[in-house]
Amino acid sequence: MSDLDFYAGVAMRGDVLGAGVGTGAAGWEAKLGGDYVDNRSAGSFGRDYGILELVFVFQESENAWTCAGITVQKHRLLHGASDVPRNLEQTYGEFAQRVKFDDLRSLISRSGYSVEAEASATSDIRQYRVPESGARIFVVAEVDPYGDSGTDPDALDGEQVGDVWSINYSPSWWQATS
Repeated sequence: MSDLDFYAGVAMRGDVLGAGVGTGAAGWEAKLGGDYVDNRSAGSFGRDYGILELVFVFQESENAWTCAGITVQKHRLLHGASDVPRNLEQTYGEFAQRVKFDDLRSLISRSGYSVEAEASATSDIRQYRVPESGARIFVVAEVDPYGDSGTDPDALDGEQVGDVWSINYSPSWWQATS
């Protein structure tokens, strides 16, 4: 398996090593380890594993915190500011700094899923949806849309047009906006 398989799995199924939406905080820790930072707020909390961020909500019926959303912050790998959890690297191998959307879309399509363009809120990011899962894929459309960052669009160490920026899988949000 490769890192591309990881991204496709999140986009198609919301699956990370067998954990997903509905998995409790302890279940995620069993899959990804204890190297994370929790950001608590009233009624929910975020768990940051570097490349992977999870949102948990308290389910009174189960008296437990369960995962309500998964975001892969792929862009963090471009700047070396993020670690990939060890269990992910052991399963998928080394994670490349960049992933081209065309490669991800091709793998998703070969797996029997579709990818549809959606309206984007900004000019620098394009948004796509996997209708079968509701996952959103965000892709770099323009490196420096306002021309004020001094970014070299040809620099290999920064974002490039067509790079996957992030992937969001949150069924409750998808159902509310579909």
